[in-house]
Amino acid sequence: MRWVRLGLPLLIFVLLVIVLARGLEFDPRHLPSARQGKPAPRFEVPTLGSDQVFTTQSMLGKVWVINVFASWCTACVIEHPKLLKLSKRPDFNLVGLAYKDEPAATAQWLRQHGDPYRQIALDLNGQVGIDYGVYGVPETYVINPQGVITYRHVGPIDDAFFDQHVAPLLAANP
Repeated sequence: MRWVRLGLPLLIFVLLVIVLARGLEFDPRHLPSARQGKPAPRFEVPTLGSDQVFTTQSMLGKVWVINVFASWCTACVIEHPKLLKLSKRPDFNLVGLAYKDEPAATAQWLRQHGDPYRQIALDLNGQVGIDYGVYGVPETYVINPQGVITYRHVGPIDDAFFDQHVAPLLAANP
């Protein structure tokens, strides 16, 4: 009976260590997306600095990338130089989604850091982000010409992002 009293706490401790060690294997930047492989949610929102609206319908037939960012996002500053570099590619259709941000703050941030976006959609109330399942900013979605989300990245993109997730789609859809 004494070994049961001593063994039970030890068994619980070992199980807890196994569960916690298993959790260390997961990368929080690779959150599963319920939207991956499904049509991108359609939306129509105003664009920054114009009376135009951005619609997802206007992007059908193109490979495009939507980058969710905000002027109040510190991690967005980390990924921004990579977006500026990628924006020089003529085949890179990058749309910015200013998430829950004031248009004046977004415009100021882009003047300060540079504007890599072909268009900047304003998600003033966060509804588009909710529809996409945005976990936090920055997030980046790759969408194929048929309007299907092929990849979601949480956090700042890395140097391999374009080669791994955009270039293959562009090669398959010239």
